[in-house]
Amino acid sequence: MNRRLDDRGILITGAASGIGRATALCCARHGARLALADIDAAGCAETVALVEAEGGNATALSVDVADNESVLAMVRNATSTLGKLDGAFNNAGIEGQSTRRITDWDEAAFDKTIAINLKGVWLCMKHEIDAMRKSGGGAIVNTASVAGLVGLKGGGAYTASKHGVVGLGKTAALEFSAKGIRVNTVCPGVIETPMVGRLLDEAGISADFFVKKEPIGRLGKPAEIADAVAWLLSDESSFVTGVALPVDGGMVAE
Repeated sequence: MNRRLDDRGILITGAASGIGRATALCCARHGARLALADIDAAGCAETVALVEAEGGNATALSVDVADNESVLAMVRNATSTLGKLDGAFNNAGIEGQSTRRITDWDEAAFDKTIAINLKGVWLCMKHEIDAMRKSGGGAIVNTASVAGLVGLKGGGAYTASKHGVVGLGKTAALEFSAKGIRVNTVCPGVIETPMVGRLLDEAGISADFFVKKEPIGRLGKPAEIADAVAWLLSDESSFVTGVALPVDGGMVAE
């Protein structure tokens, strides 16, 4: 394997499960040293154990991405643990009330979804960029969704938050590319994750509902998103910044 992230210090949020866990394992296999963060401490510890079982190097951190002081502490702890912050994958997020029309969302759920999915990415980038500027640059990847590129019935605040993540990423890329900091966004389609499982259960539908929307004819796997993220964090994508990359089986091509 080409160890494209050899000895890089990488911070990953939302690392307790799904895409975050898969990306932690992928980056570790590529030689990265990891700081893994999540509000789910037990799940994050499990991810660390999985990385270490494969011979990787990872430390678990706790974070509430919607809280500025928590995010600042996370970035400081990650930077101290890793020596410097070479890359970050801002992946923490929730689905919210994603089977309801916008008129049926309650205000508290709307605010919580925006706070975690959008404000959380802003807070993470704010402090990560500060750390990267001090050490000479780095690469950031944010998780949006195909719902950040097109509308999604029932998406409400989720769709709004993910459109916001795409816009934040483009803006940050323009503002900091001259400082040696690249910022890109990955936009997954429907992936086999606990979040999608919860959506299926809440809506009372089977996975076939989403499979039919995928031109490629199946759901995506977390490892397929992880491979894209690892590439965007590596020097192999050194001329790529400000991109919102669909990894979606062709959903937004239609």
